[in-house]
Amino acid sequence: MRAFFGRLKNKLDYKKIGLIAVAVIMFLLVMDLNSRLNELSRLSTQRDQAATVVANLERTLGVLMTQVEYSRSEGAVEEWAYSDGKMVRPGEQLVIPLAPPGTTPQPVLAPTPTLAQVQNWEIWMALILGK
Repeated sequence: MRAFFGRLKNKLDYKKIGLIAVAVIMFLLVMDLNSRLNELSRLSTQRDQAATVVANLERTLGVLMTQVEYSRSEGAVEEWAYSDGKMVRPGEQLVIPLAPPGTTPQPVLAPTPTLAQVQNWEIWMALILGK
């Protein structure tokens, strides 16, 4: 038995063991780097999507602020008073046109939205790919 371990000890080269250990460590480091790069890619995509949402919200805020400022102006108040408030200036006469007697008002038809037909293969692709 002693002879077997003696020959085994002579055959083991410490340089080879060291190289194998270094190769395993390098492999683990590369795997860690790969996972970090994937995480960076995912987070970069999320950051870009969030930046797009923020830009859209800022544009919406700008439009709404413009509408608020316009609604505070005298022109907006005057426009509302003439159109919706049915108010008149001193000296003016308010005229409301009436339909002739015996006529029926025409109904306003609102178009009904139609759903797009989805093919079976599109449903399966969405299920398989998770989209």
